Amino acid sequence: MNLSTSFAQHTFENCLMNASGAKCMVLEDLESLLNSESGALVTKSATLKEREGNPEPRYVEVPLGSINSMGLPNKGFDFYVDFTLKNQKVKPIFISLAGLSMEENLEMLKKLQNTDGDFIVELNLSCPNIPGKPQTGYDIKRTEEVLENVFDFYTKSLGVKLPPYFDIVHFEEVAAVLNKFPLQFVTCINSIGNGLFIDADKEQVVIKPKDGFGGFGGEYVKPTALANVRKFYQLLKPEIAVIGCGGVVTGKDVFEHILCGASMVQVGTQLMKDGPQVFERLISELKEIMQQKGYSSIQEFKGKLKSL
Repeated sequence: MNLSTSFAQHTFENCLMNASGAKCMVLEDLESLLNSESGALVTKSATLKEREGNPEPRYVEVPLGSINSMGLPNKGFDFYVDFTLKNQKVKPIFISLAGLSMEENLEMLKKLQNTDGDFIVELNLSCPNIPGKPQTGYDIKRTEEVLENVFDFYTKSLGVKLPPYFDIVHFEEVAAVLNKFPLQFVTCINSIGNGLFIDADKEQVVIKPKDGFGGFGGEYVKPTALANVRKFYQLLKPEIAVIGCGGVVTGKDVFEHILCGASMVQVGTQLMKDGPQVFERLISELKEIMQQKGYSSIQEFKGKLKSL
């Protein structure tokens, strides 16, 4: 049963990896992912300098997923570059970048451009949990400006992590911009930002930052995630792969992401709940579905979702 996938000038043993933000900030978590059954891993979204992030509690599991307002806590750019350089021969490692300004992102990318290493960058244009900072991905002109500046000098493998879109016109406008550039992949979606979960017994919110507003992940977001994967798979030029992310609890969810066009599938909330052993279970469940349907590789059904 072949679960391998290829894009960004790499071949991955299987199509599963963590989502940036889920158990990938400190060395212990990164090493656990390195030793897991995932086909790749992605680091915590890095800023140039180490950040503590928003005050606790900032991540809470709720009935159908999770709500968070992390605020980009991370160990800083140099930490994740060092980890990648030491371990990139074990399995492919994506470095997630989420500078607090375009200039900060460009500074980090220039350092990567000038460093020998097999880097795959996931440029995060979609963090919804920085007070006072809008999501770049919702400003289409700004997104184009960022990518123009990036590809003015950057030549290594790079993709972007996108926020969820909800309007067909927005899909088309964003895809038109992305198709102008030599992107290797897009990751969709990041959490659905600025939702609110209420503890009715206590009559209060459940996370401290932003008066309780946070990004939702887990089962809540799966329909939106699948729609974004499907639409970008249809609209983007074939050389831009789609990484699906959102609502993955079982192997069936992985199957559906691939059916919509995902070349790889990230796991966030369920990884937080189950730990890195979640990948072994998801692989087993995906293989069982494939066997039942007579598929021997994921390429046989990738993007083959049928219309009525």
